Amino acid sequence: MTIRLSLALLVASVLCAQNSARTQQLVRDGKLSLSLQDAIALALENNLDVELQRYTRRLAATDVLRAKGGGALRGIPLSIREGPASLGVPVVTGSGLGGGDAPTVDRLVGSGAQIDLSLLGSLPLSTGPPVPTFDPTLTGTAGWRHLSDPQNSTFLAPLASLNSNTTSASVGLEKGLASGGTLGVSFDNLHQSVSNPLYSFSPYSTSSLGVTLRQPLLRGFGPAVATRYIRIARNNERVSDLVFRQQIISTVDAVIRMYWDLVSLTEDVRVREDAIASAEQLFRDTQEEAREGVLASIDVTRAQAEVARRQRDIVIARSLARQQSEILKDYLLRSDENKLQDVIVQPTEAIAVPDAQKDQPLETLVAQALRERPDLAQARIQIQNSEISLKGSRSALLPSVDVVASVQNNGLAGTPNTTTTFSNIPPASSLIGNYGDALGQVFRHNYPDYGVEIQLSFPILNRAARADVTRDELQLRQQGIRLKQLEKQARLEIRNAQIAVDEARASFESARQERILQEQSLEAEKEKLSAGASTTYLVIQYQRDLTQARSSEATAQGSYWKARAALDRAIGSILTEHGIDLEQAAVTKP
Repeated sequence: MTIRLSLALLVASVLCAQNSARTQQLVRDGKLSLSLQDAIALALENNLDVELQRYTRRLAATDVLRAKGGGALRGIPLSIREGPASLGVPVVTGSGLGGGDAPTVDRLVGSGAQIDLSLLGSLPLSTGPPVPTFDPTLTGTAGWRHLSDPQNSTFLAPLASLNSNTTSASVGLEKGLASGGTLGVSFDNLHQSVSNPLYSFSPYSTSSLGVTLRQPLLRGFGPAVATRYIRIARNNERVSDLVFRQQIISTVDAVIRMYWDLVSLTEDVRVREDAIASAEQLFRDTQEEAREGVLASIDVTRAQAEVARRQRDIVIARSLARQQSEILKDYLLRSDENKLQDVIVQPTEAIAVPDAQKDQPLETLVAQALRERPDLAQARIQIQNSEISLKGSRSALLPSVDVVASVQNNGLAGTPNTTTTFSNIPPASSLIGNYGDALGQVFRHNYPDYGVEIQLSFPILNRAARADVTRDELQLRQQGIRLKQLEKQARLEIRNAQIAVDEARASFESARQERILQEQSLEAEKEKLSAGASTTYLVIQYQRDLTQARSSEATAQGSYWKARAALDRAIGSILTEHGIDLEQAAVTKP
């Protein structure tokens, strides 16, 4: 069994270290060509944060099994991990990226931090009355014993000792009931030969079959108390599904954010490649006109310096894109295999902002968030768990009043004792026989023994139980307040996300208009330079302005889609928007 378990763990660890088959299918010519949906699919198949949460669902299932057997709950981990931060997108100013500007700090960034979801309302459960053991317990004993007991008795003066040989066997079965009681069955057997002259039979056999029911009437009474851990464990199963859903949401949001940042950085590389081509063309034109005596040699120097500046810019831009590619690749893959170490992620999505659409009213989006957000659903379930636990705490305030009912059938049979002192008094003929006769008496109910009793225990102060009830009631109220806080927070997140989407769209429209105007301005300045009405320095400045405008436009487009993803996440619809099936995501794909 141990070897088999170790082998299973080894296979699981090997599979955990492998990337999914989809990974190799998407590698072409040393590049991992990915659409956004491809990137999301790879993350769901390979990301280790997601894989970690798959085990949380299995852990929750073990707690359900444990509770069904009457065991205490061990709990489930309540945390998710956010995706890592991107590099952001480059700031482009009049001085150029090569002038020392740093990447921006994106407001929609991840942190890679672990978020503790227990703050949503999960609290330690109070003890309350112990729950019954619902799994049947089978017990059995069997033995043989010889006893030699020295005698100091006038009645047994001729005997120096009493000698006996005893063989015994018993079987018992006990099971807890959903009502809070326990039901026990016992079957006891004994065969004994004894040298006591006062015994009527030697050897003799006894047998008994009994049933005992113990049922609490106040403390610990009823399914609401006895099965509370089962209901809490099942709720925790739902919580584990919600935590898994929240991890998927966080992972998808991180992939979207990092993917569009990579698209923006890749587009920025193309913008700077175009800037180099434009600067080189200006340099060649300036050289030609300088040779013809139209321009001064200083203009050639300025044009050449601009080419050098643009070359430095492209080096930095490519470095940022490569670093962002590595960040995204690391997040999408389980392991960086040797053949994937030099692979570059190449996004295939083209950035495009859709036409403006009429936004849904805030109240509609808030209502959707209240239905679909997993953190709010989890907080509600935790309130249910606290209410269930509170019933157990309140039950512990009651006195313990148990009714114990038992019924037992007995049997005795043996061989008349020839050494008895009272040989003139023959034993009852109905008892003469062997073990089978004793067993027959048991099942014929010849010698029944039954009764009912009430057992009472009343704690005088019961301060521990009173404290537990007070604490649980206060915590339940706290959880209700916490739920209101979460609902307010969701509303604020949605409103802020709406504002960010509107801002991103407005920024894109402005950036696009600026780019169009900068293209027109550059063309006009080039014509003026050809006519001798401008200078190379001014053309260079217009080229820089156009480069900035093009890069800003690409950045604004990426920012729009990140803001849109943040809004979808705040609403709780991000998985639906990208067609993600949680049940499929829950299955590991080696």
